[in-house]
Amino acid sequence: MLLTFIIIGVIPINIFANILLDNYEDKAISNKFNQMQEQTIMLANQMLPTGYLTLVEVPEIDAEINRIAEVFKGRIVIVNSNLNIVEDTYGLYDSNKYLVSKEVIQSFNGNSSKIYDKENNYLKLTNPITLTIEDNKAVVGAIVMNSSTKDIQSVLDSMEQRAIIFTLTITIFIFVFAIYFSSRLTRPLTSVVNSIDRLTEGYMGEEVSIKGYYEIEKISDSFNQMILRMQKIENTRQEFVSNVSHELKTPITSIKVLADSLIMQEDAPVELYREFLVDITEEIERENKIINDLLSLVKLDKTADDLNISSININDLLEQILKRLSPIAKKNNIELIYESFRPVMAEVDEVKLSLAISNLIENGIKYNTLDGWVRVSLNADHKYFFVKVSDSGIGIPEDAQDLIFERFYRVDKARSRETGGTGLGLAITKNIIQMHRGAIRIYSKAGEGTTFNVRIPLNYIA
Repeated sequence: MLLTFIIIGVIPINIFANILLDNYEDKAISNKFNQMQEQTIMLANQMLPTGYLTLVEVPEIDAEINRIAEVFKGRIVIVNSNLNIVEDTYGLYDSNKYLVSKEVIQSFNGNSSKIYDKENNYLKLTNPITLTIEDNKAVVGAIVMNSSTKDIQSVLDSMEQRAIIFTLTITIFIFVFAIYFSSRLTRPLTSVVNSIDRLTEGYMGEEVSIKGYYEIEKISDSFNQMILRMQKIENTRQEFVSNVSHELKTPITSIKVLADSLIMQEDAPVELYREFLVDITEEIERENKIINDLLSLVKLDKTADDLNISSININDLLEQILKRLSPIAKKNNIELIYESFRPVMAEVDEVKLSLAISNLIENGIKYNTLDGWVRVSLNADHKYFFVKVSDSGIGIPEDAQDLIFERFYRVDKARSRETGGTGLGLAITKNIIQMHRGAIRIYSKAGEGTTFNVRIPLNYIA
């Protein structure tokens, strides 16, 4: 966070300060060159009428040249057309000397030149002296003017020092603000982390209440919802362990009681043996169903990507399922109704999908009312096929509808035990449908029946 604040705060300020200093320097140098240009033009206009360039003594012009040189804290050298030095404000050269340089030569071609020597802090301007006669222009000399830039550099140094002080102040402010802000921001997050640590250690009865930023409060709410969800899952798991232990133990207990009864009766009639053996067989079947459900769920977990996909006729599959379940429906006096709106071919795992849909229909039969009905319908579009399983049964309370697909969950524990349910059927169904990249939805109201809508792609998506 500190690094972020520095990047978005200090760096732009530094860039802005550098740009400001560069702009000031460029503007100051440009202005000074313009002033020097004006002065050289003024001197040239004064020299031409007086014959100054022919080495004529003109004290007034000499004085003006020295004054301008002093104002600009520099040096002025006047050269005539023969490259003779007419005037040198430093007094280093006299009229017997010549000044030959690249800039002077260029000035006799009518070109001015400007040089900024930043390292030595001076400007050098070479300007031609032009004589105009009847619209004809002739270069009759040159003015070489040097000017110190120490005043500009002094201002730049002062501005740079102020920029450094300002940047340091902003940096310190950002550093302090970042520490304060980050500590304030992370304090509630630390509370969440501590709660997660306690949750990891097994303390799930503790909620988190954090006040602060909206996002932090949302995290707190989501965390509490997660804890509540985990508590429900843990309670369901414990209840499942208890129920399954009971379910697995009950048939064994019954078998043992029946077997002991037969053993205790030495001369028991054949009819009694047959009756007891039928009861023992039913208990074994009950035990076998519980074990098979557990094994199916474990197998689905371990082979989530192991589907035996083939193109099958869904209409035929549903008819086979209904035919297989019709004895159970007749036993419970439940009418099975099948509606098919079109022939459907789809790429599915026939065995697993058959198990999923069978669970839905079988639940509709088991948890129904007297003389009730179960309606199964099939439809499709260009992308999916849809299976709807509706019943006239007891329905599912609204507060339980989010949990029925959880493993081990049973809405009516007593009734489920009577019908042999383990709370694994719908968990297996949802797992299989999701393996086919499909979806399942429930619509139900207590006492008014239940509808399951299943949607599965016609073509399997790997």
